[in-house]
Amino acid sequence: MEDEVRKVVDRIVAAFGAERLDEYFSSFAPDATFVFHTTPERLSSPEEYRALWARWIADDGFHVRSCRTSDTRVQMLGEVAVVTHDVDTEISTNGGDEVLHERETIVLARRGGAWIAVHEHLSPRPG
Repeated sequence: MEDEVRKVVDRIVAAFGAERLDEYFSSFAPDATFVFHTTPERLSSPEEYRALWARWIADDGFHVRSCRTSDTRVQMLGEVAVVTHDVDTEISTNGGDEVLHERETIVLARRGGAWIAVHEHLSPRPG
């Protein structure tokens, strides 16, 4: 089961890093929640997150260029999996290019025989 979870997370990260937005957002359950250190509010659905992403593009020229992960840990809790990892994301905005160094938690649940993301939390990585 852990291998299945790792494959799902690898697909999520690959879709995010290549800005395949339909694939990325469809990796989350309709009731998934999102907490980001760059956003004051909790997002209560992939639709809210996608609307925020559209604002980032319109206001800031935001684009993801690539995403790499490391130090991945998977905790299996029955029908729930908690994945934590380090994330290095290359982005571009109207202000230029930069690399973000963050930590991420993705919580997945087994629903209908398949693993789907139900929560994502992102925080800055110290150091």
